[in-house]
Amino acid sequence: MQIRVATFNIRNTTDRYGERQPLLGAAFAELEADVIGLQEVIFSEPRQDDFLAGQLPERHYRSLIARHERHPDFGNAILVARGDIQVHEELRLSTGRSAQRVLLVSEGRTVWFANTHLHHKPGEPEVRVEQATAIVNWMAEAPAADAVFIVGDFNTPPTEPAYTVMRAAGYRSASFEANGSEPPVTWPSGIQAPTMDTDGDPNCLDYIWYSGRVRISSARIGANVHPPGDPTIYPSDHFAIVAEAEVY
Repeated sequence: MQIRVATFNIRNTTDRYGERQPLLGAAFAELEADVIGLQEVIFSEPRQDDFLAGQLPERHYRSLIARHERHPDFGNAILVARGDIQVHEELRLSTGRSAQRVLLVSEGRTVWFANTHLHHKPGEPEVRVEQATAIVNWMAEAPAADAVFIVGDFNTPPTEPAYTVMRAAGYRSASFEANGSEPPVTWPSGIQAPTMDTDGDPNCLDYIWYSGRVRISSARIGANVHPPGDPTIYPSDHFAIVAEAEVY
């Protein structure tokens, strides 16, 4: 089974959203993912997951959401355009964060797809270690499937211990496996705005992790183009990651 998976932190409705909304919609449509994990989604009307799904109406995306414990109009979402959804579950993490997972069946293959957004403070890597550990343990306890994908904004450079947690649990990074290295930068994009996040140094923070009967044929960053002549605005403050996978 061929499947295109992606992850994208869309930066809610801050950072010049009125200007970047059409860029965000076009970037999402260009990804054309079968399954995508979104972070920093606004669920108050008009919902951002609905807006993005509407960019590719022929894909008939179904949205499964996980609201932030402290901010119920804000959270993460998994958009599914392919496969029968068997299960949708959430795992509450510390600092109000969560992980969510769906079990998909397509072409006789079973796939767990999990999505998360880990703690953001650069000086507190131990919180991300605890959160990543909770997620890999949660997935280890799940019913067996042919493939497992865990995607999201991990707020974790490759040099941090939470990255090692994922590797030690048997997960491989699609970007690393396809290209021999992680992207140098997935945050910040280069966007300039009064509300922009400046907490931390530019680095790779976003990942598609996988395990099981999976072959990755390619992985790349997306949503990384600014309008001609204006390098101060991008679809989001993060780039997306998209990977082509075969589940065998």
